Amino acid sequence: MATSVGGSRKLLWLLVVLVVLSLSAAATALFMLFTQQGGMEQARAEEPAAIEYQAPIFVQIDPFTVNLAEDNYGARLLYAGISLKVADAQSRKLLETHMPQVRSRLLTLLSGKQAEGLTSANGKKRLADQIIAALEAPMSETQPDLAIEDVLFTEFIVQ
Repeated sequence: MATSVGGSRKLLWLLVVLVVLSLSAAATALFMLFTQQGGMEQARAEEPAAIEYQAPIFVQIDPFTVNLAEDNYGARLLYAGISLKVADAQSRKLLETHMPQVRSRLLTLLSGKQAEGLTSANGKKRLADQIIAALEAPMSETQPDLAIEDVLFTEFIVQ
């Protein structure tokens, strides 16, 4: 009987050790879970506030037709509708107030172009950059800076 009692004690100690190890593992897992959730809540609290949506501001320029510079095909025409995306209401008001000058600058710029250079996507991108440069030049002596963000071609026909 002595051998069976000694074996039972070893088994009992083994079970106690396993229970203690499993309880400590469970306690460690719970501790890590709760500290991680607290960290997540803290990270959420540190996130920047949601950016408020602001509607874009567009200035529409009535479509116009311009004679292009002659090329191998002779005289060509461009029919273009353009909208400008601006950063603020002040730029929109300034462009609308000076619309005759805006249209004149655009017609002057476009009349020197050849049709070949306008039909590709890269040609339109270069033209958009040139339009921004032409319109950002002051239209009056006391003009504040214009904030033109993009040039959008709403109609574009070369004949």
